[in-house]
Amino acid sequence: MPDTKQYLIDDLSSKNSWRLFKIMAEFVDAFEQLDNIGPAVTIFGSARVKRNDPVYLMTYNLAKKIASRQFTIISGGGPGVMEAANKGARDARSTSVGLHIHLPFEQKSNPYIDIKCDFRYFFIRKVMFVKYAKGYVIMPGGFGTLDEFSEALVLMQTRRIKPCPLILVGRTFWQGLLDWVKSSLLASQFVKPTDLSLFHLVDTEEEVLDILARETRHA
Repeated sequence: MPDTKQYLIDDLSSKNSWRLFKIMAEFVDAFEQLDNIGPAVTIFGSARVKRNDPVYLMTYNLAKKIASRQFTIISGGGPGVMEAANKGARDARSTSVGLHIHLPFEQKSNPYIDIKCDFRYFFIRKVMFVKYAKGYVIMPGGFGTLDEFSEALVLMQTRRIKPCPLILVGRTFWQGLLDWVKSSLLASQFVKPTDLSLFHLVDTEEEVLDILARETRHA
């Protein structure tokens, strides 16, 4: 993917409406590839986590245990947390899905993917992350991870998708975000107290597995 075409949003105008066919084609290709993957858990997290990082190891272990419960594992298909998730699924002999986004930096696909979908547009990729998932596990990450977490959270808050487990893993990492939500958003009445029940904050693999077992019919 050449680096010169980074700002794809600039392609969308009435003068170039034919580009909408590219968008439709991405949707169709992804739907066809993912239609029969069965119940899935999507795992989000940073592409920059190294293989010797405890977060990588925890993600691998979690994905392997979740996959052993007959869940397909979906990740962004790249390195770091995404690679650990796909590797765990592969080693558990479950289906490993990678939703790969073309970027001018850092986002090469990992070698542990059974079903790979390629995307140019983030918004299509995010639809696929949520459409097939029975639960979401959010490991430490940056702006992309926050975007993916917020997408699932808002869709549940607005009842565009059915409520399902949305699990932040790592109290030390995520507690500051939760404190800000309470001190700023909740204090300003921009969110309701019940909105905070839409997600969980945990530390251990066992807590994640217990929540998935309790809140999904499949587990």
